[in-house]
Amino acid sequence: MLYLVGLGLADETDITVKGLEVVKTADRVYLEAYTSILLVDKEKLEAYYGRSIILADREMVESSSDEILSSANKCNVAFLVVGDTYGATTHTDLILRARELGIPTQTIFNASIMNSIGATGLQLYNFGQTVSMVFFTDTWKPSSFYDRIKENRQIGLHTLVLLDIKVKEQSLENLTRRRKIFEPPRFMTVAQCAEQMLGTEQERGEGVYGPDSLAVGVARVGAASQKFVAGTLMQLSQADLGKPLHSLVLLGRRAHELERDFIREFAVDTASFDSIWKRDYEGKQ
Repeated sequence: MLYLVGLGLADETDITVKGLEVVKTADRVYLEAYTSILLVDKEKLEAYYGRSIILADREMVESSSDEILSSANKCNVAFLVVGDTYGATTHTDLILRARELGIPTQTIFNASIMNSIGATGLQLYNFGQTVSMVFFTDTWKPSSFYDRIKENRQIGLHTLVLLDIKVKEQSLENLTRRRKIFEPPRFMTVAQCAEQMLGTEQERGEGVYGPDSLAVGVARVGAASQKFVAGTLMQLSQADLGKPLHSLVLLGRRAHELERDFIREFAVDTASFDSIWKRDYEGKQ
């Protein structure tokens, strides 16, 4: 049996009782370690779970999945995923490969940023399409996210923006030369995301959002140190929310007054927040 086990968002104690039972009895335990991270290291997980854990990087999961699925029709394999189990297409693909091999599967769910973003006070049914923001380079600045945000904004819905992480990534030079040398981990911040969003708006010029558009930046959701900051994109481009992981929500114009009351507590500046809300959002529901 292949078990996909969601770990939740923060630390070793976020695993469910059902998930922990699977981990303790599985013959092999893998931790998917590149689409997201917990706020604790592998050693802390091993100490809490009482099991040794094999780190599964991008190369193993996407190119060597046979190693993970080996003998899973005769023994139990646990594949641990930060957040919920179906947060990335990689995990769906692993299930499909298991099916092709006749390996039974079971999924144990957990919290993810997709539902925990409700901790901001923004109602989940007011969210549209979720988008991802990657690190821009001098020669690569994809803007497909802009079109999805535009569609959300046209019907007044919020947009959750998931921010890029780079774990065990190779530089173009090392990749070309096939050298197994990896870059230091990088985690996009709310400030970097807001700055890139404003740069894209300036280039596209379609008025989808602007420096005065309200947004909420979040960091380490689910942890004791979680932090929320509400303000304009310009304000968030200068905000420091501390350690990763970060996400951002761009408010839609259908935002309810109860949502306003909740996020106002996180405002960088309540006076400017109130002024922009009254001008751009009040009565637009």
